Amino acid sequence: MSDSFDLVIIGGGPGGYTAAIRAAQLGMSVACVEKRDRLGGTCLNIGCIPSKALLQSSEKYEEARHVLANHGVKLGSVELDLGTMLARKDKVVGDLTKGVEGLFKKNKITWIKGAGRIAAPGKVHVDLTEGGTQELEVKHIIIATGSDSVPLPGVEVDEKVVVTSTGALSLDPVPKRLVVIGGGYIGLELGSVWARLGSEVTVVEFLDRITPTMDGETGKMLQRLLGRQGFKFKLSTKVVGATKTGAGVALTLEPAAGGAQETLEGDVVLLSIGRRPYTEGLGLAEAGVELDERRRVKVDAHYHTNVPGIYAIGDVIAGPMLAHKAEDEGVVLVEHLAGQKSHVNYEAIPAVIYTFPEVGSVGRTEEEVKAAGVEYKVGKFPFSANSRARCNGETDGFVKIIADAKTDRVLGVHIIGPDAGTMIAEAALAMEFSASAEDIARTCHAHPTLNEAVKEAALAVAGRTLNL
Repeated sequence: MSDSFDLVIIGGGPGGYTAAIRAAQLGMSVACVEKRDRLGGTCLNIGCIPSKALLQSSEKYEEARHVLANHGVKLGSVELDLGTMLARKDKVVGDLTKGVEGLFKKNKITWIKGAGRIAAPGKVHVDLTEGGTQELEVKHIIIATGSDSVPLPGVEVDEKVVVTSTGALSLDPVPKRLVVIGGGYIGLELGSVWARLGSEVTVVEFLDRITPTMDGETGKMLQRLLGRQGFKFKLSTKVVGATKTGAGVALTLEPAAGGAQETLEGDVVLLSIGRRPYTEGLGLAEAGVELDERRRVKVDAHYHTNVPGIYAIGDVIAGPMLAHKAEDEGVVLVEHLAGQKSHVNYEAIPAVIYTFPEVGSVGRTEEEVKAAGVEYKVGKFPFSANSRARCNGETDGFVKIIADAKTDRVLGVHIIGPDAGTMIAEAALAMEFSASAEDIARTCHAHPTLNEAVKEAALAVAGRTLNL
């Protein structure tokens, strides 16, 4: 095995493995250091992929129990085989991680299994998984180590009755009472899985609203629709302690503004209050790499740290902690190293919450536009007036387009409704090309499709919807 490379990437998640593949395509000799026994990072192994597999399976279960009869499809008794559901999730993960390993072989990328740290600029030390060490000589080093769950003082995780998102992917049996600490997208998605399978789900959120970074109007509707599905919410509430009991966990709560304490009991508690950059043990301080106040790696517009030859992408730098953001940053960075001039447009990075209905957003929220003092117009169209949504029996939600009042340029799009995660791509593409609401409104959309709601919302910006 060679010990000298053009590029060494520490971390084999979406940002790291995508950067490795693109760099190899550009003719670089590449090694990726990953301490897990499988490539793919948090996303493929214990994040995006297994959670979406369970969301899909639980939706099928919910559909069989409560929806198919409305379509004239009558079933006998519907039973949950949780073991098969969890095994399917594991197979999906295994197939995809093997796929990444196959791409490494195809592109002649060296996977070094172990924990890497920067020994000095141009040098990476690896504690190999199978024992021993390896020293790598390298022209460029990319830090792509991702993030891990944020702990909460007084709440000790054991991944059995007090779990992070990792433990919440493998609960067995289905907990009767699941308490989710945190009203962000991870907690709401995993809460949705177990609610469909029979759990009574209570979400405890310190702020006065769930999904605090989401467009306010969209977030309110999401909370209302989840409430209709059985979710209970305790907002403006602080968790100050957790005690394990014979029946599960007793949480001690108090109002966020202070006040009398109360106890909330659950069979399982999911701690999901956010994620923090994984920057420990990488030798950053010794190498002189600067971090910000949140322990994120400081980089310039081209992902260079303050130390020549050391770069960082993804969750370890500022910006939304999204797999696709990390992927784009990795590609752009290695293209810059190869002399190309690509860039990431941070105004057009979509975000999706995979509850039901889904939520997709790109660009600025109405609150952000208002705070910036920009004159704007809003166009909205409900799925209840969309013919395909009516055919599908999925009419909750709306499309909301925010456009500059003077130029008509689209500033943000927010969709809550069926297949919003797919539909938001149209809006992201429009914003990438600096489209106006009129551009979207004048684009012919196939009928009948859910995407016609995007066109109608664009028409609504100018006050001329056709089907409402």
